[in-house]
Amino acid sequence: MIKNFEFFKEKIIDSEKKKIVLVGSEDREALISLKKAEKIGIADAILVGNKEITKKYCEELQINFEIIDSKTPESAVEIGVKLVNSGKGNILMKGLIKTSILLKAVLNKDWGLRKNKLLSHICAMEIPGIDRLLFVADGGMVIKPNLSEKIEIIKNSVEFLNDLGYANPNVAVISAVEVVNDAIESTIDAAILSKMNQRGQIKNCTIDGPLGIDNAINEKAAEIKKIKSKVAGKADLLIVPDINSGNFLGKSAIYLSKGTIAGVILGSRAPIVLTSRADEEKSKLNSIALAVYSTLKK
Repeated sequence: MIKNFEFFKEKIIDSEKKKIVLVGSEDREALISLKKAEKIGIADAILVGNKEITKKYCEELQINFEIIDSKTPESAVEIGVKLVNSGKGNILMKGLIKTSILLKAVLNKDWGLRKNKLLSHICAMEIPGIDRLLFVADGGMVIKPNLSEKIEIIKNSVEFLNDLGYANPNVAVISAVEVVNDAIESTIDAAILSKMNQRGQIKNCTIDGPLGIDNAINEKAAEIKKIKSKVAGKADLLIVPDINSGNFLGKSAIYLSKGTIAGVILGSRAPIVLTSRADEEKSKLNSIALAVYSTLKK
């Protein structure tokens, strides 16, 4: 169990610096987070974007990273993806650029970064009052996943959590209710995913569902509802029914609970830091630390 984002920063301070390629580098908050990442010794950077604007921000912030000029968002992401693919960069980071443009380059058949069947998003949340980090998938990539896509989302997420040091993470498949209801498709999918896990079709984790958000993360709520489960109240990873619920959950952690989050795209050959353009530098720095730690050999 990892309690907060400081865990990652403490663990990677003495490791070799990773090279982060920021595409859409005219992003002031992202540049601030990269400056802090360099200052604490966890990352260096290559900046790809509008050189004039980027250089202005770098001078203002007293940053001295390599800048590669790009006239369009499309050329910026192509340059960035190719840098990571060639090994000149270790991690790709989204700056002031549309997600759709970034992903089109990542999925390019000739020089993209796709590795697994499906790209998915995972969000880590540090929330006051919760004794551990909570991970949520997928609130950033797959709009309305079917059963097959949920399987891939879980596999991507569990592989990532295994890389973070979770030997057998607890996975809660979330729905509005914690019993199977044939009128609520997400409860049926949850029951199938749980049985697949029991039979060894989905490995390296313990899955239970359907579970409500309350009894997935709070042991008292699970006890009151008389839910007997290894996962109930102790979930590490929450699998949500669709992008809406995952997106709301992540933003609620920030704006309603005063928490902090981090976001990474999974299923690619290298970590891709993906946060909202509206996120503050703290969330971006957390995402960098999370991505860097996932690349280290444990």
